[in-house]
Order: sequence, then structure tokens, then C-alpha cells
Amino acid sequence: MLKTQFFIVLFLVCSSFLTEAQEPPLDDFVNDNSPYLLLDKGLQFRITENVNSLYNFDFENAERGFRVMQYQYPEHPLPYFLNGLSTWWKIAPDIENKRYDTRFLNQMDIVIDKAKKILDEDPENKEAAFFLAGAYGFQGRLLSERKSWTKATFAGKNALKYLNLSRGEDELNPELLLGDALFNYFSVWIPENYPLLKPVVALFPKGDKNLGLQQLEDVAQNAFYARVEAQYFLFRLYGAEEKQPYKALAITEYLHNKYPNNPYFHRSYARQLYTVGRVMEAKEVSEVILNRIDENWTGYESNSGRYAAFYIAQFNERINNKGEAKKYYLKTLSYGEESESQESGYYLYSLIALGKMANEAKDKKMAKTYFNQVKKYAKRKHPAHKEAREYIKKNKL
Repeated sequence: MLKTQFFIVLFLVCSSFLTEAQEPPLDDFVNDNSPYLLLDKGLQFRITENVNSLYNFDFENAERGFRVMQYQYPEHPLPYFLNGLSTWWKIAPDIENKRYDTRFLNQMDIVIDKAKKILDEDPENKEAAFFLAGAYGFQGRLLSERKSWTKATFAGKNALKYLNLSRGEDELNPELLLGDALFNYFSVWIPENYPLLKPVVALFPKGDKNLGLQQLEDVAQNAFYARVEAQYFLFRLYGAEEKQPYKALAITEYLHNKYPNNPYFHRSYARQLYTVGRVMEAKEVSEVILNRIDENWTGYESNSGRYAAFYIAQFNERINNKGEAKKYYLKTLSYGEESESQESGYYLYSLIALGKMANEAKDKKMAKTYFNQVKKYAKRKHPAHKEAREYIKKNKL
């Protein structure tokens, strides 16, 4: 089981390191005296609009361009990977959405088949290995979310195998540097946070977290295909692991401005504004999110609504507008139930806030109901569970 857990954690890292358009080589596709399609500047120019459309959730325009590429390069993994990437971003805002699972896994299977054919002809081909690592990694990530542990472990092992084969190609830096960066960071992070996995991690090369962050910064500044994915990892690491929220805020602000219709970047920007105490701005950004949900914008759904409603509720509670605060805490609950996220912090702390409001309004029965719901959905060690127990005892609910 330890190995299973390790591979799941690690391929969750490796899985998305290709969440930009990575491409392997075939001699037929050589351009500018390079054996790698990845380095084809003309191709980069031609697909920029389509990749930007993908990240901005204009999937129709993005996929139209990728279909043209598939016609031009029918035996190359790139267009198939990009179409799979488009499907992945339809899943990403609400990872519990299973509507696209079969399509996505089949698309990654095609990428794997195409890349293996290249590697069979040229066993030293770094790009093909890189594609294989990315495709297996993406499959592993989704399968782990679906708790298909055996299949997820198999995919994770393959992702690591091909990631190792893809490393060390100077000509392809900084595109391939992303894999090295993530490996350096998480091979140290995993044993720090999961001590039981230290014996398993010891089987792999020694990493360097600081070097990993530096490499991610390099990719974020200098890569073409891997830039956004590096920025994605940086804002998550700076926000959650490195305790540098202002760096996380700067990156999410850039990504939201660059891709204003991407709901994941949109809600991440709101979250970082809230984290650094810019609550008024978080509230204003969140209002746009809720409006877009009401207007059925692509990718805007209950998961984003749960974030946004909570930030608006918090703002109103801070200015003592209890009526509006209650309204948006209830919206948070509604979105949480719709997305089946009752164990999330936003849901639990909305229950606590509503319970306190009910108690202050002398409605002890409703207050007790809210706090009992906290105890129902939160694990006993969760801070919300402890707060609910103590509040019930102190206020004799």
C-alpha cells in the first residue's frame, strides 16, 4: 500500500506537467535544423491562438485548430494530446465531474500509442518519453480521483519511468525542465509530509526543493509550451506550501488577466485576494463568478460558486451586514451540496457561522441543528468539529 500511496502522490505531480502543448519528434517533421517538433518556432506561432483559447475556455476555437494539426501530423502525438488536454480542462474546474472520463482516457491512450511508435524507432527520443510520461501521468491523476488504485498505480509507475527517460536534454530546456523541477521539489516534499514513505522515496535520486522552485521560475519565465503549467504549480506551492501568499497572488492575478474566462484561475485569484486580506476585492471578483454561474458560462459551476459565495459572506459579516452574510452562507451550503463538498472547510465554516447567527437570534434549536451538521460532516480531528463541540457545550445547545 505504501508504494501505491507514493506513486499516487508523485504522479499527481507528474500528471499535469504537460498541461501545455508538449510535442515529440519525427524526422519527417524537422524544422529549423532541429529534430524536435517541440522547437519548431513556426508551429509555436501557429498554435499560440489555439492554446490561449484552450486556457481561456474557448474550446470550440481551440479544438478546431487541433483538428487541423491532426490532419497535418496524423502520426504525431501532439494534436491528440492537445485534444485530450482540452477535455482535461473541461474536467478541471469540477474534478468530480465524470462526464468526460471515457473520452479523456481514450485520448491519452492514443497519445501513448503514437509516442510508443516513435520510441520504438528511436529509443533515445526524449520528446517521445516526455509525451508518454505526461499521458500516463494524466491518466493516473484521473484514475486516482476515481479511486481506481490498481490502474492508477500502474499509470503512475509508467509516468515515473518515462519521466526519468525524458530528463537531461539540454536542447529542449526549459520545456523539459518542468519535469526535473517537479521531481526535485516533490521528492523532498513527500517524505517531509509523509514520513512513512521515506523508504520508498529513498529508491529515487535525491531532490532539492529550492532548486525545484528555481527551475519552476525558469520555466514560467522562458518556456513556450510549459509556461502556464509552471505558473499553475508555482501559485499552488507559494500559496499552500511555501507560505508566500503575495507571490501566489501575483501569479493568479496574471493568469486571471491573461485568461479571464478560465473559472479555475478566476476562483484561485479570488482565493488569494481573500488570503492576503483584500476582502473587498475578493468579494467583487466573487460576485462576477456567481453572475457567470447564473448565466451558464462554460466551466463556471457549483464548485466555483462555493468559493465565491463564502468570500462574499465573509465580507458582509465583517461589515456587520448579517442579513447578506446569512444569504451567502446559505448559498455556500447550497453550492456545497450540489458539488457534494460537505466535508470542505467552506461548507463547515458556513455551518458554524450560521449556527452562531441562529444562537444570537435566540433560535437555539436551529443553532444546534447547524452545529450537529458540522459534527456529522467533519472528521473528529478537524478544527471545525472541535469548535462545534466546544460551542455546543459552552452555549448549552
